[in-house]
Amino acid sequence: MTLTGADVVEVDPLEPPLMAPLSRKLGWAEVQRMSQSATHRDDPVLRRIRATAAVKRGTRMVKILSAAQTAGHLGGWMPYGFCYRACDINHLRHPDELALLRTDGAAQAQVAYALRWRAVDPADYEVPDVRTQPGLAGIPAHARIGAMVLGTGFIPSTDDLVPEYITAGFADLPLPANAQLIAYTGSEEVVLYTYQPEQHGWLRLSGPRWRHLLEYLPGISPDREYLPCTDSGSARLVGRINQHEYDAVADPPEEFRVRALTRAARYPVTTLSRRAEQALWRGVGCWVLQRDDRWARLRVVRPDGDAVGITGARAYERGVYEAWAPVAELVDHHLWDVPYEL
Repeated sequence: MTLTGADVVEVDPLEPPLMAPLSRKLGWAEVQRMSQSATHRDDPVLRRIRATAAVKRGTRMVKILSAAQTAGHLGGWMPYGFCYRACDINHLRHPDELALLRTDGAAQAQVAYALRWRAVDPADYEVPDVRTQPGLAGIPAHARIGAMVLGTGFIPSTDDLVPEYITAGFADLPLPANAQLIAYTGSEEVVLYTYQPEQHGWLRLSGPRWRHLLEYLPGISPDREYLPCTDSGSARLVGRINQHEYDAVADPPEEFRVRALTRAARYPVTTLSRRAEQALWRGVGCWVLQRDDRWARLRVVRPDGDAVGITGARAYERGVYEAWAPVAELVDHHLWDVPYEL
């Protein structure tokens, strides 16, 4: 039986539904109770149910945003942290319903925003359970932002059974082509902007009717039809043609090409990988998000109470812990490549 918020007529192979072996002994109420219980984090039945919510190449992913986060993505932020498969939250449309999925602890607003994109590869996503992020659920309440992390792989909720994901190790993911920034008004879903990777900017799609939705975004002019990103990001896609390496663009599920302004130069690449910087600081694995000759901004890969205490990292979003460190103190500073199978 599928556990979704709406009837499924056709199953999209890129978005397999969450499935559970319901029976007289295992009903909906029992599955819901198990998903909310720390004692069932290692339950093999719950793990089998959670494993059916797979991310494929091309699966639509969604991160629910506040107005401030939306403005940040218009400036060049990449997808990172907690996110969801679009098919698992299709039944949630009202800002009040989506409030629990927000990650920055901002006050509830009259409109909810979201970033929606297609997954480039399943390797970019992890289930935030006790196997992949064993210390996340144990971080004390005073050091958290947003809803608590149960460690079962599901959101904390008394009504919904929604599987949650994080970007692998809380890494930044390069935005694929045609990613969207959208708004939920309660009655409608409005596509506000779409991402143009070659120009590294956002094209406005919403018309005058939806101008008021843009006025909530700090520092964003509703009149501008195109917004170039000012943040270059901490990760990029690289691909090869023969022995030559190029910056690459992903348009999943099938198109992976050289990043070029002219269409004639957008050749398909034969290999593809995600590249970012990693380092150890005080023995804690971190992503290097920014750096100059003296200082580096770091994000903890596997946050737990010890890592947060050792680094003094601060919670910027749910599960996302960052700190500044002297570059001279970084150990094993290197480029990290995640290869994809094309």
